[in-house]
Amino acid sequence: MTLSQSQSFKNVYYVLAVKSFLIWAFALTVCLLIIGFPLIILMVTIGSLLAVILQSVLPVSAVLVVASTILGFNLLGIMLGAAILTLKGVHPQDVSWLRWLHGEADPHHTSIYAACPLTCDVKG
Repeated sequence: MTLSQSQSFKNVYYVLAVKSFLIWAFALTVCLLIIGFPLIILMVTIGSLLAVILQSVLPVSAVLVVASTILGFNLLGIMLGAAILTLKGVHPQDVSWLRWLHGEADPHHTSIYAACPLTCDVKG
């Protein structure tokens, strides 16, 4: 009985670890795309210069090499960051700036729609 319970706890732990890793990978990707937009512009600029320089050595596949290298480093950085946060035990629900990820709305802001005075009292 205790062996099956310990296996059950291990399975739950692995599922929670994978869930935490996937949430961290998603959150870091979104942060890179939205907050890191100036960084993306810098990477595109440097990548295009590298592709022009590499064009003399690899005339056919210079752009492919540079683009795959930049995407690979970004993907590696996101996965490595998610793995480190998961292994350290930082859970996404413990982080205050990830409230948008859990669907919690800010109670100070309520949406008021233009059609509300016309339709809010109508019972369907």
